[in-house]
Amino acid sequence: MPDVIRVGDVELDPATRSVRHRGKSLELTSVEFGLLQVLLREAGRVVTREALVDEVLGRKFSPFDRSIDMHVSKVRRKLGDSEEDGGHIKTIRGVGYMFARPATKAKK
Repeated sequence: MPDVIRVGDVELDPATRSVRHRGKSLELTSVEFGLLQVLLREAGRVVTREALVDEVLGRKFSPFDRSIDMHVSKVRRKLGDSEEDGGHIKTIRGVGYMFARPATKAKK
């Protein structure tokens, strides 16, 4: 069984297909779950839109297909991401998306 993936305040359990954010359960569609799983697994690294479409939607990428962007938008909304706080999922313009790792506090 795959291990639970934890990044910051988000926890995803592939075995039970459950997601918790700040201790509260999130209801995600199958596509949203797959998208978040890929982004969490690759946290801190850019995942191209092409790779997301291939892995999450199971089809070839078309430059004019914006469906993956809509799914990202829905996941952001469910995570409570906002422009002010920067959010969990970062857009890397012209490339793809990245799930941001939480900042580590510097030791004095």
